[in-house]
Amino acid sequence: MVDVLRPVPATTPGTGEIFQILRDGHARTKAELATLTGLARSTVALRIDALLAADLLRPAGEAASTGGRPPARVAFNPRAGVVIAVDLGATHATVAVADLAGIILDARTRTIDIADGPEKLLGTILADSTELLETPTATGLPLLGVGIGVPGPVEHSTGRPTNPPIMPGWDRFDVPGYVQRTFDVPVLVDNDVNILALGEQATSWPHVDDLIFVKVSTGIGAGIIAGGQLQRGAQGSAGDMGHVQVPTGAGSTREPGDERDLEALASGSALAIALRADGHEAQSASDVVDLVRAGNAAAIEATRQAGRDVGEVLATVVNLLNPSIIVLGGSIARAGEHLLAGVREVVYRRSIPLATQHLAIVQSQAGDRAAVLGAAIMVAREVLSPVNVDRHVAAKTR
Repeated sequence: MVDVLRPVPATTPGTGEIFQILRDGHARTKAELATLTGLARSTVALRIDALLAADLLRPAGEAASTGGRPPARVAFNPRAGVVIAVDLGATHATVAVADLAGIILDARTRTIDIADGPEKLLGTILADSTELLETPTATGLPLLGVGIGVPGPVEHSTGRPTNPPIMPGWDRFDVPGYVQRTFDVPVLVDNDVNILALGEQATSWPHVDDLIFVKVSTGIGAGIIAGGQLQRGAQGSAGDMGHVQVPTGAGSTREPGDERDLEALASGSALAIALRADGHEAQSASDVVDLVRAGNAAAIEATRQAGRDVGEVLATVVNLLNPSIIVLGGSIARAGEHLLAGVREVVYRRSIPLATQHLAIVQSQAGDRAAVLGAAIMVAREVLSPVNVDRHVAAKTR
């Protein structure tokens, strides 16, 4: 098994840069690549041959002849390897195996309790991963990396959860190190909202470079894509809007001295507490969703107000970052249009006109597999980066 992050000198410098051109899936000839890169055809031919030998490219037929023998075309080979993608939630875990283009080949979901701790849950995930790698869709393909999303803050450089409020026992746990005892490959760990943002963009908004994904569920967080790149911040805490104090807007029923943050006001857990205090049977976010879907007037109004509170924070975000799309996801967003309506009501009123001129605020369309898709994209981008492709080619051809 090849560790594509091991520092091995590349025998064909620049091979990784040519490979990036072909990752869009379009087949090209060596002559076309020479024109695109400005490199000599002999140089391009050398690098393409190295990529073919490493199985990262595949022959893709012949182009139309302009006289003489038709030139051969090459294309990205997404079956050169697979990645494991994991979505860990408070009460569920989805494990998937995907090819290098981010296509999910197989997956399984189970009910969990994140409070069971890292060793027990990661052991279960690793067992599921091993079984998925032995299914017909993945058998014989090398594993090149593992991507994991968790429901809490992550120091991205180390992959360690940091003070995660709903993950007892996980603080500073070395998730990559534990996984690498079983799979000797790169392991990337990120907050679940970040991988949801990647999955939503790839599924529904592939041509949008500025997108914010907001998850409203047991907790609240945001994944920020700006300029086409996921923004994690200096330590990995970018997008933690759940801990932003909510301004008291016009018409608010809150007391002037109420300094609760957004998560304490608008998360599924907070809504359950408020509804329970009013005599409704609501122990969790899922109970809130059930009440909303059943037409309970108090739950519907509470969810609409939660949308307004989310909108108060998002209005500032819109003025600062000027996204094209805001996507609302999570269990509370899926309960109906009520959260969405509350967010729109406030954001369009409180943001500057230029920032909202073409802003769309929509519900998530990516479905239940958005998170594992995002995890697969995250790890594939890493292992197929130019420097890592050079190292992979060098290891394969030496």
